[in-house]
Amino acid sequence: MVIPVGTGRDLSLPGYWSRPVPTITAVSLTIILFYIHPFNSKKSQMKYFHLLLCLALSNSVYAQSSEDSVKAAVNQLFTAMKNADAALLVSTFADSAILQTISDKGGTVRVRTESVAAFAAAVAKSAKGDLDERIQFDVIRIDGALAIVWTPYQFYYKGNFSHCGVNSFQLVRIDGVWKIQYLIDTRRKSGCE
Repeated sequence: MVIPVGTGRDLSLPGYWSRPVPTITAVSLTIILFYIHPFNSKKSQMKYFHLLLCLALSNSVYAQSSEDSVKAAVNQLFTAMKNADAALLVSTFADSAILQTISDKGGTVRVRTESVAAFAAAVAKSAKGDLDERIQFDVIRIDGALAIVWTPYQFYYKGNFSHCGVNSFQLVRIDGVWKIQYLIDTRRKSGCE
């Protein structure tokens, strides 16, 4: 259980409770309750302790499962690419999804847009195992039905390093399932550690 303390933020804002804030943990709250609440017996003390423990665990499980479900949606895209599975790839995207790539050639920055159908067709033409994008989850933020994910990556084609960059995802939870609404990435061959 997380209780905001002295943040000066409007608690009525949507998504407030999913944002990191200074906290008092359930254990600290339990200790405080033991000292300020007049308990009649050890039995009532244990009831409060168990109640707070259950609340703390349920809150952390919810937070982990929300983040894990967003990660799973993103990982499904890269599993589809590696397996050359166009149908699985298409299923990871929302119907109105946008895919873009930023390129910088000779100091000229361009943004190229590609349809999900064209991307899926290109993936389907590859052999299983040819497309291997290795990502690291750097930032994940969730507010209700919206999630953002920032994943630095290294891309390997047929087992050989090709390029690196960063993916920036915007996901939307539609009918309880996270779908990629927007994906933009950078690509470069240098500075890939």
